[in-house]
Amino acid sequence: MAFELADISLAQAVLVAGTAFGAAVIGGMAGYGTGLLLPLVLVPVIGAENVVPVIAVASLFINFGRLAAMWRSIDWPKVAIMIPASVPMVVVSAFGFTLLDSRGAGLLIGTVLVVLVPLRRWLARRGFRLQGWQLVPAGATYGLVTGGTAGAGVILISFLMASGLTGQAVIATDAAISIVISLAKAATFGWNGALPGPLLVFALLVGLATVPGGFVAKRLLDVMPVRLHTLMLEAVIVIGGLAIVITSLLRG
Repeated sequence: MAFELADISLAQAVLVAGTAFGAAVIGGMAGYGTGLLLPLVLVPVIGAENVVPVIAVASLFINFGRLAAMWRSIDWPKVAIMIPASVPMVVVSAFGFTLLDSRGAGLLIGTVLVVLVPLRRWLARRGFRLQGWQLVPAGATYGLVTGGTAGAGVILISFLMASGLTGQAVIATDAAISIVISLAKAATFGWNGALPGPLLVFALLVGLATVPGGFVAKRLLDVMPVRLHTLMLEAVIVIGGLAIVITSLLRG
Protein backbone atom coordinates (compact mmCIF):
# COMPACT_ATOMS: atom_id res chain seq x y z
CA MET A 1 0.00 0.00 0.00
CA ALA A 2 1.10 3.62 -0.56
CA PHE A 3 2.57 5.06 2.62
CA GLU A 4 2.48 8.62 3.89
CA LEU A 5 3.76 9.90 7.23
CA ALA A 6 0.53 11.86 7.67
CA ASP A 7 -1.31 8.54 7.92
CA ILE A 8 0.43 7.71 11.22
CA SER A 9 -1.48 8.73 14.35
CA LEU A 10 0.25 9.84 17.56
CA ALA A 11 -0.85 6.64 19.32
CA GLN A 12 0.58 4.52 16.52
CA ALA A 13 3.86 6.46 16.60
CA VAL A 14 4.20 5.95 20.37
CA LEU A 15 3.39 2.25 20.05
CA VAL A 16 5.94 1.74 17.28
CA ALA A 17 8.65 3.70 19.13
CA GLY A 18 8.02 1.83 22.40
CA THR A 19 8.06 -1.54 20.66
CA ALA A 20 11.24 -0.61 18.76
CA PHE A 21 13.03 0.29 22.01
CA GLY A 22 11.84 -2.88 23.78
CA ALA A 23 12.77 -5.05 20.81
CA ALA A 24 16.23 -3.47 20.75
CA VAL A 25 16.78 -4.35 24.42
CA ILE A 26 15.66 -7.95 23.86
CA GLY A 27 17.66 -8.22 20.64
CA GLY A 28 20.69 -6.68 22.33
CA MET A 29 20.67 -9.46 24.89
CA ALA A 30 19.71 -12.33 22.61
CA GLY A 31 21.19 -11.07 19.33
CA TYR A 32 17.88 -11.98 17.75
CA GLY A 33 14.21 -11.15 18.06
CA THR A 34 14.01 -7.56 16.85
CA GLY A 35 13.06 -8.64 13.34
CA LEU A 36 10.27 -10.82 14.72
CA LEU A 37 8.83 -8.36 17.26
CA LEU A 38 8.72 -5.23 15.09
CA PRO A 39 6.51 -6.72 12.34
CA LEU A 40 3.78 -7.29 14.94
CA VAL A 41 3.21 -3.52 15.16
CA LEU A 42 4.53 -2.47 11.76
CA VAL A 43 2.27 -4.60 9.56
CA PRO A 44 -1.00 -2.92 10.69
CA VAL A 45 0.60 0.54 10.39
CA ILE A 46 2.58 0.44 7.13
CA GLY A 47 1.45 -2.76 5.40
CA ALA A 48 3.22 -6.09 5.14
CA GLU A 49 4.98 -5.26 1.87
CA ASN A 50 6.84 -2.36 3.52
CA VAL A 51 8.04 -4.19 6.63
CA VAL A 52 11.25 -5.82 5.33
CA PRO A 53 12.64 -2.58 3.76
CA VAL A 54 11.85 -0.60 6.94
CA ILE A 55 13.50 -3.18 9.20
CA ALA A 56 16.53 -3.28 6.90
CA VAL A 57 17.08 0.44 7.57
CA ALA A 58 16.12 0.29 11.26
CA SER A 59 18.54 -2.61 11.75
CA LEU A 60 21.41 -0.28 10.94
CA PHE A 61 20.59 1.78 14.03
CA ILE A 62 19.94 -1.29 16.15
CA ASN A 63 23.28 -2.81 15.31
CA PHE A 64 25.23 0.45 15.50
CA GLY A 65 23.85 0.79 19.04
CA ARG A 66 25.07 -2.71 19.93
CA LEU A 67 28.39 -2.06 18.21
CA ALA A 68 28.99 1.16 20.15
CA ALA A 69 28.02 -0.47 23.44
CA MET A 70 30.04 -3.70 23.02
CA TRP A 71 32.90 -2.64 20.73
CA ARG A 72 35.63 -4.37 22.74
CA SER A 73 33.96 -7.78 22.47
CA ILE A 74 33.89 -8.10 18.65
CA ASP A 75 35.70 -11.08 17.12
CA TRP A 76 36.99 -9.30 14.01
CA PRO A 77 38.56 -12.37 12.31
CA LYS A 78 35.16 -14.09 12.22
CA VAL A 79 33.57 -10.91 10.85
CA ALA A 80 36.19 -10.79 8.08
CA ILE A 81 35.58 -14.43 7.13
CA MET A 82 31.77 -14.36 7.04
CA ILE A 83 31.02 -11.01 5.37
CA PRO A 84 32.50 -11.66 1.87
CA ALA A 85 30.33 -14.77 1.47
CA SER A 86 27.17 -13.30 2.98
CA VAL A 87 26.87 -9.96 1.18
CA PRO A 88 26.45 -11.31 -2.39
CA MET A 89 23.82 -13.74 -1.15
CA VAL A 90 21.97 -10.90 0.60
CA VAL A 91 21.79 -8.95 -2.65
CA VAL A 92 20.51 -12.01 -4.52
CA SER A 93 17.79 -12.84 -1.99
CA ALA A 94 16.79 -9.19 -1.52
CA PHE A 95 15.77 -9.24 -5.17
CA GLY A 96 13.05 -11.68 -4.12
CA PHE A 97 14.63 -15.13 -3.86
CA THR A 98 14.76 -16.45 -0.30
CA LEU A 99 14.81 -19.95 1.15
CA LEU A 100 12.08 -19.13 3.66
CA ASP A 101 9.58 -18.62 0.84
CA SER A 102 9.65 -22.37 0.42
CA ARG A 103 7.71 -24.54 2.87
CA GLY A 104 10.13 -27.41 2.57
CA ALA A 105 13.20 -25.19 3.04
CA GLY A 106 11.58 -23.53 6.04
CA LEU A 107 10.97 -26.88 7.66
CA LEU A 108 14.57 -27.88 7.00
CA ILE A 109 16.04 -24.64 8.40
CA GLY A 110 13.82 -24.67 11.50
CA THR A 111 14.57 -28.32 12.23
CA VAL A 112 18.31 -27.76 11.85
CA LEU A 113 18.17 -24.86 14.31
CA VAL A 114 16.32 -26.95 16.91
CA VAL A 115 18.79 -29.81 16.51
CA LEU A 116 21.78 -27.46 16.51
CA VAL A 117 21.67 -26.73 20.26
CA PRO A 118 22.14 -30.33 21.49
CA LEU A 119 24.49 -31.00 18.55
CA ARG A 120 26.62 -27.95 19.45
CA ARG A 121 26.86 -29.14 23.07
CA TRP A 122 27.81 -32.67 21.98
CA LEU A 123 30.47 -31.40 19.57
CA ALA A 124 31.80 -28.88 22.13
CA ARG A 125 32.41 -31.70 24.60
CA ARG A 126 34.55 -33.29 21.90
CA GLY A 127 36.46 -30.12 21.13
CA PHE A 128 34.82 -29.34 17.76
CA ARG A 129 34.17 -25.77 16.66
CA LEU A 130 32.83 -24.17 13.49
CA GLN A 131 35.91 -22.25 12.37
CA GLY A 132 38.13 -21.22 9.47
CA TRP A 133 36.76 -22.06 6.03
CA GLN A 134 33.65 -23.60 7.61
CA LEU A 135 32.43 -20.08 8.41
CA VAL A 136 32.37 -19.20 4.69
CA PRO A 137 29.37 -21.40 3.72
CA ALA A 138 27.80 -20.45 7.06
CA GLY A 139 27.99 -16.78 6.07
CA ALA A 140 26.61 -17.50 2.60
CA THR A 141 23.68 -19.45 4.06
CA TYR A 142 22.81 -16.65 6.46
CA GLY A 143 23.04 -14.04 3.71
CA LEU A 144 20.74 -16.00 1.41
CA VAL A 145 18.08 -16.48 4.08
CA THR A 146 18.14 -13.01 5.61
CA GLY A 147 18.14 -10.98 2.39
CA GLY A 148 14.41 -11.21 1.81
CA THR A 149 13.11 -11.82 5.32
CA ALA A 150 12.90 -10.23 8.75
CA GLY A 151 13.84 -12.22 11.85
CA ALA A 152 16.48 -14.58 10.44
CA GLY A 153 19.10 -13.41 12.94
CA VAL A 154 18.72 -16.61 14.93
CA ILE A 155 20.68 -18.38 12.17
CA LEU A 156 23.71 -16.09 12.55
CA ILE A 157 23.59 -16.37 16.35
CA SER A 158 23.58 -20.16 16.11
CA PHE A 159 26.60 -20.13 13.75
CA LEU A 160 28.56 -17.77 16.03
CA MET A 161 27.86 -19.89 19.09
CA ALA A 162 28.94 -22.99 17.17
CA SER A 163 32.21 -21.17 16.43
CA GLY A 164 32.88 -20.96 20.17
CA LEU A 165 31.76 -17.42 20.98
CA THR A 166 29.87 -16.71 24.21
CA GLY A 167 28.45 -13.76 26.13
CA GLN A 168 28.86 -10.27 24.72
CA ALA A 169 31.22 -11.58 22.01
CA VAL A 170 28.24 -13.28 20.32
CA ILE A 171 26.12 -10.12 20.34
CA ALA A 172 28.94 -7.76 19.36
CA THR A 173 30.19 -9.92 16.48
CA ASP A 174 26.61 -10.43 15.29
CA ALA A 175 26.16 -6.63 15.29
CA ALA A 176 29.32 -6.03 13.24
CA ILE A 177 28.26 -8.56 10.59
CA SER A 178 24.65 -7.40 10.61
CA ILE A 179 25.57 -3.76 9.92
CA VAL A 180 27.15 -4.73 6.61
CA ILE A 181 24.21 -7.04 5.85
CA SER A 182 21.70 -4.27 6.60
CA LEU A 183 23.60 -1.82 4.38
CA ALA A 184 23.48 -4.31 1.50
CA LYS A 185 19.75 -4.92 2.02
CA ALA A 186 18.87 -1.23 2.36
CA ALA A 187 20.89 -0.33 -0.74
CA THR A 188 19.23 -3.09 -2.76
CA PHE A 189 15.72 -2.09 -1.66
CA GLY A 190 16.50 1.58 -2.32
CA TRP A 191 17.82 0.81 -5.81
CA ASN A 192 14.66 -1.17 -6.54
CA GLY A 193 12.41 1.69 -5.44
CA ALA A 194 11.13 -0.19 -2.38
CA LEU A 195 12.09 2.70 -0.06
CA PRO A 196 10.31 5.88 -1.22
CA GLY A 197 11.00 9.11 0.70
CA PRO A 198 8.20 8.94 3.31
CA LEU A 199 8.91 5.28 4.09
CA LEU A 200 12.65 5.99 4.43
CA VAL A 201 11.96 8.81 6.89
CA PHE A 202 9.68 6.50 8.89
CA ALA A 203 12.37 3.79 8.90
CA LEU A 204 14.95 6.29 10.17
CA LEU A 205 12.64 7.35 13.00
CA VAL A 206 12.04 3.72 13.99
CA GLY A 207 15.79 3.16 13.95
CA LEU A 208 16.47 6.16 16.21
CA ALA A 209 14.02 4.76 18.78
CA THR A 210 16.08 1.57 19.00
CA VAL A 211 19.50 3.14 19.70
CA PRO A 212 19.23 3.39 23.53
CA GLY A 213 18.23 -0.30 23.67
CA GLY A 214 21.77 -1.49 22.90
CA PHE A 215 23.20 0.34 25.92
CA VAL A 216 20.45 -0.93 28.23
CA ALA A 217 21.14 -4.47 26.98
CA LYS A 218 24.87 -4.08 27.69
CA ARG A 219 24.18 -3.02 31.28
CA LEU A 220 22.02 -6.09 31.74
CA LEU A 221 24.65 -8.37 30.17
CA ASP A 222 27.33 -6.89 32.44
CA VAL A 223 25.57 -8.40 35.45
CA MET A 224 24.37 -11.61 33.80
CA PRO A 225 26.57 -14.73 34.21
CA VAL A 226 27.95 -16.07 30.90
CA ARG A 227 26.42 -19.49 31.56
CA LEU A 228 22.96 -17.96 32.03
CA HIS A 229 23.36 -15.90 28.87
CA THR A 230 24.43 -19.01 26.94
CA LEU A 231 21.33 -20.85 28.15
CA MET A 232 19.19 -17.88 27.09
CA LEU A 233 20.74 -17.86 23.62
CA GLU A 234 20.21 -21.61 23.27
CA ALA A 235 16.55 -21.19 24.25
CA VAL A 236 16.22 -18.40 21.69
CA ILE A 237 17.68 -20.63 18.97
CA VAL A 238 15.30 -23.50 19.76
CA ILE A 239 12.26 -21.20 19.98
CA GLY A 240 13.25 -19.48 16.74
CA GLY A 241 13.67 -22.81 14.99
CA LEU A 242 10.30 -24.05 16.22
CA ALA A 243 8.69 -20.79 15.06
CA ILE A 244 10.11 -21.30 11.56
CA VAL A 245 8.87 -24.91 11.51
CA ILE A 246 5.37 -23.95 12.67
CA THR A 247 5.16 -21.06 10.19
CA SER A 248 6.24 -23.38 7.37
CA LEU A 249 3.66 -26.00 8.36
CA LEU A 250 0.90 -23.36 8.44
CA ARG A 251 1.85 -22.32 4.91
CA GLY A 252 0.95 -25.82 3.79
